[in-house]
Parts: sequence; C-alpha cells; structure tokens
Amino acid sequence: MTTLSANWTSVNEACQPLVDALLEDAQALQLEISTLSNGTKIVDAGIRAKGGLEAGRRIGEICMGGLGTATMGSQSGFANWPWSVNVHAKTPVLSCLGSQYAGWSLSHKSEEGKFYALGSGPGRALAAREELFKEFEYQDKADSTVIVLEVDQFPPVAIAEKIADNCGIKPENLTLILTPTTSLAGVMQIAIRVLEVALHKAHTLHFPLEKIIDGYGSTPVAPAGGDFMTGMGRTNDAILYGGTVHLFVDATDEEAKDLAEKMPSNTSSDYGRPFGEIFKSYEYDFFKIDPMLFSPAKVIITNTKSGKSFTAGELNADLLTQSFGL
Repeated sequence: MTTLSANWTSVNEACQPLVDALLEDAQALQLEISTLSNGTKIVDAGIRAKGGLEAGRRIGEICMGGLGTATMGSQSGFANWPWSVNVHAKTPVLSCLGSQYAGWSLSHKSEEGKFYALGSGPGRALAAREELFKEFEYQDKADSTVIVLEVDQFPPVAIAEKIADNCGIKPENLTLILTPTTSLAGVMQIAIRVLEVALHKAHTLHFPLEKIIDGYGSTPVAPAGGDFMTGMGRTNDAILYGGTVHLFVDATDEEAKDLAEKMPSNTSSDYGRPFGEIFKSYEYDFFKIDPMLFSPAKVIITNTKSGKSFTAGELNADLLTQSFGL
C-alpha cells in the first residue's frame, strides 16, 4: 500500500528561498533581524518591530513550507469588513499539516522566567517529534530550517538549541520568526491558516487524508492591536465565523456529504459567542473547549469523481462585528 507521503517533496527545500528573501527585504517589510549568541537568526515581526500585512503574508507562505500561496482580496462577504486573504496549497495535507500546523510544543524554564510557544513551519518536519509525522511516515532532511512562533517575547538561547538539536542542524542554520497575535504580521499569518484549520478538522473527523486532492480558503483578517487575549480571540473568530474553505476530494458522494455536514464551526456545542468569551468561560483552558469548534464557518466539499458539491455552515456577520469591535 502506497503511503500518503510517498510523493511528498521537501518543505524545507521549497521554503528556503522564501526565508532568504524575507531576510533580504527585512527593512522594507518593517522587520528587525538579530542573532542569538549561538548564531540563530531572530526575525522580529511585531514585538519591537512594526511588521506589517505584507510581512505576515510572506511569513504565512513560509509556514506553509513554500508550497502555498496567500493573496489579499477585496471580497470577504462582510459589508463592514470588505477585504480578505485567499489561500491555496499545492499539496494541501503536506503544506498545511506537515508544515503550517502549530503542533510543536516548546517550553523552557529558568531563573530568568518561563518561555512557552507552539512552533509551526517546516522545521517541524525535520524534528518529526509529533505523532502526526509517524502517521504520515514523513520526515524531511535539510541543513537549515525555520520555525514560526506566535509569541510576544524573545526566545532564550536554550529554546533555539533545543530546536536545532531536534532538527539535526547547527544553531546558526536556524531562523526563528516571532509573530505576536497583536501585530499586523501576526493577524495576517494566522488568517492564512484558514485552510489548515479545515485540514486539521478533517483529520480530527478521521476523514482519509489521502482522499483530499486540493483546497482553497478565504477569510477576513482580524484587526491588529490590543492585548494578547484580544488578539487571540479575534484571530480565532475570523476563521470560526468568517472563514470559507473549498476542498476537492476523491471519495464517494456519501463521504463528501458527511465531511461537509460535520466540518463547519456551527456544528460545535460551543458555537455562538466570541472566542474570547468562550475561552474565559472555561477558565482559559484550551482543552476544555469542544475541539469541533476549531473549523471554518462555511465549507464546500466537491467530489471529483461524481462532480457533485456539498455545502454546509454559514458566515456570521453579527458575531464577527461583535468580535472585531466594529
């Protein structure tokens, strides 16, 4: 039996030109580049640096392992928030789950304090520490890599050392990109995860990932600013209440219809309030939130065998307006 990853390419090889270009264009993109004592490069995209939408767009494509494209569009489906970001991946399961998904838990505790972040990007495929990579039977090989961290503080050298060691590379060949959820770059790169959210939901629903051929997503980009909690709430709401994803599958009509009906966020018992309120009601414990909530608002599933499409879910302008403070 052929494995899902049999024909997968190297996300690190595909991504490296994008990382090089980001570093070269740092000044124009309002980014700040620094180097840790071990040689690891740090890209500040919103802590001390201004960052910006274009920086976030390019970081989003880096997260997707160089196999995805993100473009800004003028149609979001919401009259008072009229623009969106549109996302497509060449190899959606590899790009979204094998690279972009924030699945690597990274933490360090010392006398100086605590550091915690979820890592995303092609470095995950080098380390292959998550169960997901065992399932895919995929581990990338490369001499250099990049990890994106949604944090508002700079990582200690120990975190860079841990990542480099797990990836089997020299620390000076590692780049860490920092994208706070309150920055323009941060809200943009999270919006670009709309397709990844759908792929992760399909995996949660035990839909055979090898049957997903292609995918496209679109979502409003949340307003930047405020504190961490505000940023986290708004970026989740953008996808939960404003995101649309279209998946193309090689399956039966019954499988396609079932996936469409089960995927949207409104199938969750926690649907119906801004994410910040939901999170607070569970005493800020992510694991108490219904996992079925983390989904696009609306989905279209097209069966490429029969040509039939199945649509479910709905955009929720009222909740998006409430969340965005419009």
